[in-house]
Amino acid sequence: MTTIGDKLQQVRTRIDAACAACGRDAASVRLLAVSKTFPEAALREAYSAGQRAFGENYVQEGVAKIQAMADLRGSIEWHCIGPLQSNKTRVVAEHFDWVHSIDRLKIAQRLSEQRPAGMAPLQLCLQVNVDAGENKSGVAPAEALALARQVAELPNVKLRGLMAIPEPAEGFEAQRELFLRATGLFDEMKAAGLPLDVLSLGMSADLEAAVAAGSTMVRIGTAIFGGRTYL
Repeated sequence: MTTIGDKLQQVRTRIDAACAACGRDAASVRLLAVSKTFPEAALREAYSAGQRAFGENYVQEGVAKIQAMADLRGSIEWHCIGPLQSNKTRVVAEHFDWVHSIDRLKIAQRLSEQRPAGMAPLQLCLQVNVDAGENKSGVAPAEALALARQVAELPNVKLRGLMAIPEPAEGFEAQRELFLRATGLFDEMKAAGLPLDVLSLGMSADLEAAVAAGSTMVRIGTAIFGGRTYL
C-alpha cells in the first residue's frame, strides 16, 4: 500500500525533475500540501513524513484542524487558499499564517485590522484571474498592480506575491502559456518596486508546466492524499 509519505516523496521527485528540466534550483519551489476534506490523521502522517505547510480551502474546516493540531502549531504553516468572504476574515486573521486568495481591497483591510497584536504579519498573495475564467475568483490582470500597491501599504499584513488557478488546459505548452500570464504580472509588479517573492501556481495535474513558468509554490492535494469524497 502506498502511504502518504510515499506520495509526498513522489511529488518531491516530480518537483525536482521539473526544476532540472528548466535549469532551476529545486529548493526554489515550495510544496504546499492541500489537505481540504482530509482528516487530521492524514495531515499528521504527512507531517511525520516531513511536510510542514498545509493549505485549506474551507475556513471552518481549516480552523478546526489548526486547533486539533495545536501541539504542532509552532512548526506548521497554515495557508488559507479558498475564496474568502468578509464575515470570515476575523477567524482567518486570528488563526492562519497565509492567505492566497486576496482579490479586493476590503478583504485585505479587514485582515489587516483583525490580525491580533503580537502575531507575525499575515502573509498575503493576490489571486489573479489570468484567463477570465467565469467560475474563478480573482482580480482582473489590468487591475492587479493598483490593488497590489494598496495592499502593500497595509499594516499587520505582508504582500508576498500572486496566486492563480487557470482553467484546465490540455498539454504542457497550453498550461505553461496560462501560467506565464501570471509570471508576466509578477515581473511587472516587481519592476514597479513591489518586493514580491512568491508565485503560487500549479496543482497535481500541471505542476511541471507551473514550475517551467516560474512558480515558487505548488499546491498539491490529490497526488498526496488521493481523490476527495465530497459530502
